[in-house]
Amino acid sequence: MNILLDAATIQSRVKELAQEIERDYPASEEIHLVCVLKGGFMFMSDLIRGMSTRVSMDFIAVSSYGAGTKSSGEVRFQKDLDTSLENRNVIVVEDIVDTGLTLKYLQEILRSRAPKTLRTACLLSKPSRRKVEVPVDYIGFTIEDRFVVGYGLDYAEKYRNLPHIAILQE
Repeated sequence: MNILLDAATIQSRVKELAQEIERDYPASEEIHLVCVLKGGFMFMSDLIRGMSTRVSMDFIAVSSYGAGTKSSGEVRFQKDLDTSLENRNVIVVEDIVDTGLTLKYLQEILRSRAPKTLRTACLLSKPSRRKVEVPVDYIGFTIEDRFVVGYGLDYAEKYRNLPHIAILQE
């Protein structure tokens, strides 16, 4: 595997994203982060540690990959939220936006739950792979069309624990 983004670069950018998000909301308003499992958990963990105490969080799980390296295009809902989103400032925290199909599906579901605002933060974006237009408000890094692992991203449930992001050689 070739390292694409080292741990220090990731940590620096995640701290910047945390500051950007907090600046975009009045100090009196809570920000509710919704982590898309499983891949977003490391990103969310570091992101929330860079923010103030006005942040709350929840978790949701959807999938379109299975054990392969290409999106199947079929989105499966696996875990729902534990709390209501009604009238809350919601940020979806996603590991990677590839085709956009999963995120578009998720945004539509969450928007139907009447949040005050709905925005998205992703660690990685692959715009060359988009099949649908999907809004992403906060982007950590834009990358080329390579299959990457580490920092929460996996291949068949392996490599999530790496502190960096690496290109998986197929």
